[in-house]
Amino acid sequence: MVPEMSGVLLYVIGPSGSGKDSLMLHARHALEQDSSVVFAHRYITRPHDAGGENHVALSEAEFDSRMARKLFPLHWHSHGMRYGIGCEINQWLAKGLVVIVNGSRAYLQQASKNYPELIPLLIEVSADVLRGRLQSRGRETDSEIEARLMRAEEFTALQHPRLLRFHNDAPLEETGHAFVELIRSKTRVMQCS
Repeated sequence: MVPEMSGVLLYVIGPSGSGKDSLMLHARHALEQDSSVVFAHRYITRPHDAGGENHVALSEAEFDSRMARKLFPLHWHSHGMRYGIGCEINQWLAKGLVVIVNGSRAYLQQASKNYPELIPLLIEVSADVLRGRLQSRGRETDSEIEARLMRAEEFTALQHPRLLRFHNDAPLEETGHAFVELIRSKTRVMQCS
């Protein structure tokens, strides 16, 4: 059953190293006083202190229990972990809010079935910049970096009727403001409806 949606669901995706998490964190701080925008936490089967995003850590058993109770309208597996977006987003959308979700490209088709009006927001970055970012964080071997670059190419062919593309080659100091303005443009659309 598709929930009633008077709000906007922005489903943010991008390859590892694209700067998606940094942009979302920047926007979250910049928009913390804006009551028309909410950032959904992801429920993940990884420890809370694993670094990265502010997520809700669940054990496999806790995740299974919430799945059985249909508490995750969006959920997927990636890199050996399970990810869920809680049903609270339905209440936020029903209240006309702009809801921002840190999504998965591989799950986009199913997410679009669950929420036909969602807007995918693809964070793009050129191959050279992506390689540099992956090398500078020092988490992957050269062969792992090359594999990530190959997977990142799959994003360029992504098609969706409401797809927005956000180019993120520049430093966060330059792109962060533009990302926030893109989100604010969705709140203005909601206010004009």
